[in-house]
Amino acid sequence: MPTLPYILGLITLAKILVVTSGKGGVGKTTTSAAIGTGLALRGHKTVIVDFDVGLRNLDLIMGCERRVVYDFVNVINGEATLTQALIKDKRLENLYVLAASQTRDKDALTQEGVGKVIDELSKTFEYVICDSPAGIEKGAHLAMYFADEAIVVTNPEVSSVRDSDRMLGLLASKSRRAEQGLDPIKERLLLTRYNPERVTKGEMLGVEDVEEILAINLLGVIPESQAVLKASNQGVPVILDEQSDAGQAYSDAVDRLLGKDLAHRFLDVKKPGFLQRLFGGRE
Repeated sequence: MPTLPYILGLITLAKILVVTSGKGGVGKTTTSAAIGTGLALRGHKTVIVDFDVGLRNLDLIMGCERRVVYDFVNVINGEATLTQALIKDKRLENLYVLAASQTRDKDALTQEGVGKVIDELSKTFEYVICDSPAGIEKGAHLAMYFADEAIVVTNPEVSSVRDSDRMLGLLASKSRRAEQGLDPIKERLLLTRYNPERVTKGEMLGVEDVEEILAINLLGVIPESQAVLKASNQGVPVILDEQSDAGQAYSDAVDRLLGKDLAHRFLDVKKPGFLQRLFGGRE
């Protein structure tokens, strides 16, 4: 029988969105930071919650690692209030981060404790973005359990897609919505590190291949880009780099998340410009 906080969480207007994958290193935290920042840029009060206890890095990508005093586990254990633990983004008025603990193990997260925190956040925020750890262990399960929507992040390679397919099975069966017979979690696919040239050479799967295997709506295709690594190292969400292909692709994904019908970009091999054809180098 669900406890009262879980029931209360269902009648809130907040959307609980999990960013998940079966495989590590596919860009979940980069995606959580970009999507959360994009929502805040569009006027939506948003919080990004790091569920990766022991291995946190959301605060690094968001550039607020030195400002972490209290974390998610402190709040669950009653050692700090949410007000004390939430870190307000310096760039955007509507954006906050709740960091994971670096010193606890994953058993520090409990379903009841996470449920209470999610419920409290839902009273204040329009979007709660749950940045899931990879795989199917406890932190990943709890990150998806309370979700209304899911962004499944995958690379265009067979092992990553196969693991994402397994995550879709868990989203369909191991969530609060599934347990209570509610509408299923709304699933969307985000394909990262996409390289059209490698697709044409048969070195990675194409968009159509991945869509056919996973059979969920395509939210966005993020091209392979040095801008992602550069932004991460600088503690700036890549969506703020409006000149980069990756930043623009994440911006498009946010607009689609909010209901806009946009064509997907960066799917085809770039044709060389005049100077590139003339000199055989980069423009």
